[in-house]
Amino acid sequence: MADGEIWRWSAVETARAIAARQVSAEEVTAVCLARKAQANPEINAVVVDLADAAMAAARAADRAQAAGQPLGPLHGVPVTVKINVDVKGQANSNGVVGLADVIAPSDAPVPANFRKAGAVIVGLTNTPEFSFRAFTSNALHGLTRNPWDPAITCGGSSGGAAASVAAGIGCIAHGNDIGGSLRWPAACCGVATIKPTLGRTPAYNESATVERPPMAQLMSVQGPIAREVADVRLGLQALAQRDPRDPWWVPAPLEGPPPPKPIKVALAKLPDDLVTDPEVLGLVRRAADHLADAGYAVSEVEVPDITGTWHLWCDLIATEIATVQLDGIRKLGSPESLPAIEGLVRMANLLDQAGYMQAMASRAGRLRQWLMFLEEHPVILAPVSVRPTPAFDADLKGDEAVYSFFQNDLRFVGALSVLGLPVATVPAGLTAAGHPVGVQLIASRYREDLALDAAQAIEARVGVLANTLTVRSG
Repeated sequence: MADGEIWRWSAVETARAIAARQVSAEEVTAVCLARKAQANPEINAVVVDLADAAMAAARAADRAQAAGQPLGPLHGVPVTVKINVDVKGQANSNGVVGLADVIAPSDAPVPANFRKAGAVIVGLTNTPEFSFRAFTSNALHGLTRNPWDPAITCGGSSGGAAASVAAGIGCIAHGNDIGGSLRWPAACCGVATIKPTLGRTPAYNESATVERPPMAQLMSVQGPIAREVADVRLGLQALAQRDPRDPWWVPAPLEGPPPPKPIKVALAKLPDDLVTDPEVLGLVRRAADHLADAGYAVSEVEVPDITGTWHLWCDLIATEIATVQLDGIRKLGSPESLPAIEGLVRMANLLDQAGYMQAMASRAGRLRQWLMFLEEHPVILAPVSVRPTPAFDADLKGDEAVYSFFQNDLRFVGALSVLGLPVATVPAGLTAAGHPVGVQLIASRYREDLALDAAQAIEARVGVLANTLTVRSG
């Protein structure tokens, strides 16, 4: 390929080419930064420019390679990090004007593990205020646009991450997920991701003044977003390395024993009360057909109480927000974002002390039901959303719009968040309007490999959608 096309390379191809000395890390980084200068003004995905540090890191990577030092799996590969984790010397603003001066004293595990793997961090990506909306906009850095269509949302809260990597700004983007913040933006932007099992990827922010509440600790995970599944797998390998600052980290192997063949896949039956779109569901069913063509044994099956599990997620996360975070959010949040965040709280049943404890306890029973189900069906196929991607400001239309979006459109997303199971997301195709639709592949605890295998089987038949995307120059 010509130098100007290097930004189209996958992370796997880029790492291989640098290791083989076909191209230098400095050349790759320069092309990536040129691509950012071309595409980012149109989408506003990368909101903190680290060009100077990136070029310095790339030159250091080339010197290390010339000296014969061992190369990490991402040596010289350009990546981005979301602005809600600590990158030493940079603001961990979480998209909030009042937090713009919170400077990280050290690298969080995500950038630390990226650097250990040899990656070059080229910039930090946008998030909604407090990372609590599913639509990426804030008063500090503005709106991030979907590179497929600026009229629709890029998703959130890792909207900047998904939009940047879809547009070719870096090979792998870091994001995080507590209620769909990896899976939803990946689906909106036509890229792939993995929401890892709790404990798979370490997390910690030294800049934080208090620890997160219990359910936030049990649901929040860090993960990679990329244009293709092989890069997601490579990114997970890098991010999953031990960090003693995270007490939840688990030294689980990245590959498990193969299940009996053919692997059974449950195409999740949808609750009767969902308002759905036939074109979206048609693409979900086509993804099931792709898995069957790949040798999986696919059958449509009712999964354990998806509606009740969603309500559990909603009530627990909203109770924690209302109890320990809402006063601070009201103090620092912008008038635009506050109604959407408060709407998330108002749609829940806020729990008293006994109710919160009972709800946390019931989570174990629900997870047990899902784990037993996954013993019979090692992979579950489900939609990300059951309706087309909405407008970039759809959650600012009142409480009813917020409730309908989370409870109807993304019911399978929120429900899976409270369970802590690994979920891969991969594009299933494009609608007639040219908008991507994604599906979820759910597996048992620490079996990200099974979820990614199924996602890769779908990708092999759909193709890498982001490779067909054209982003106008800014």
